[in-house]
Amino acid sequence: MSSLFAGPIDVAYHIVYWLTHALAPLPGGLATAAAIVAFTVGVRLLLSPLSFLGMRGQARIAAVQPRVQELRAKYARQPDRLQAELGTLYAQEAGGMLAGCLPLLLQLPFFSVMYRLFLSGRVGGKPNGLLSAHLLGAPLGSHWLTGAGPLSAQGLVFLGLFALLALVAAAAARIAKATTPTVPAAPTPATRQGRGPGSPQSAGAPSAPSAAAIGAITRILPFTTLVIAAFVPLAAGLYLLTTTIWTVTERTLLRRRIAPPATGAGAVRLAGSAR
Repeated sequence: MSSLFAGPIDVAYHIVYWLTHALAPLPGGLATAAAIVAFTVGVRLLLSPLSFLGMRGQARIAAVQPRVQELRAKYARQPDRLQAELGTLYAQEAGGMLAGCLPLLLQLPFFSVMYRLFLSGRVGGKPNGLLSAHLLGAPLGSHWLTGAGPLSAQGLVFLGLFALLALVAAAAARIAKATTPTVPAAPTPATRQGRGPGSPQSAGAPSAPSAAAIGAITRILPFTTLVIAAFVPLAAGLYLLTTTIWTVTERTLLRRRIAPPATGAGAVRLAGSAR
């Protein structure tokens, strides 16, 4: 066990072990699985203020897009000036961009601890009692591609986990798409005169970073949990499922309170998603 994680793993072990005993009345050996869910919820509650800041940061990024389009229209014939103005604008909003990434980045150490907890045979010099726990007959320390195999009863538990992860990831991607405003490209002098995008006047028009690019990343990221879950212990996959469900619920509750109203095509899309 890495000395860097030895302390956090020992703390996590005692928390999960205590929660397991507190939830022992649950039938079918589900107490440890429920303890992992409770541990994950506790982590997300701890990080909830940062999640609020992250949502507000994404809202700030979306809010500057009309200004971006104004600059592109105003300085379409001056690409150097346009780049300078956009650089200044995004430098002012760098805090919002960083805040949008904080919840994800700060979850990585907790996930790493859960991953290593169910790989360690001994914790604090004693046998890891959590490794004997099961979820529907599958050991929480087992992997999908090892042990009994992907098509065994144990493998079916993993397939069920993957199916749930896929559903939740699709919901997370849908919410990310709904909360990312669609900003139409600003017309350049060439396009106003009927010339195509390959004309000399429009060839030098730069493409600035936008909320749409960040939205594309947030739509893809939820599906990476499926890939990760195929290579980590079942307990870590359960952590991923719980935290992704929390993210979907949290974004659903916060987006209407924090996100600025979308305009144009973004407003039409938001209205469609609300039906």
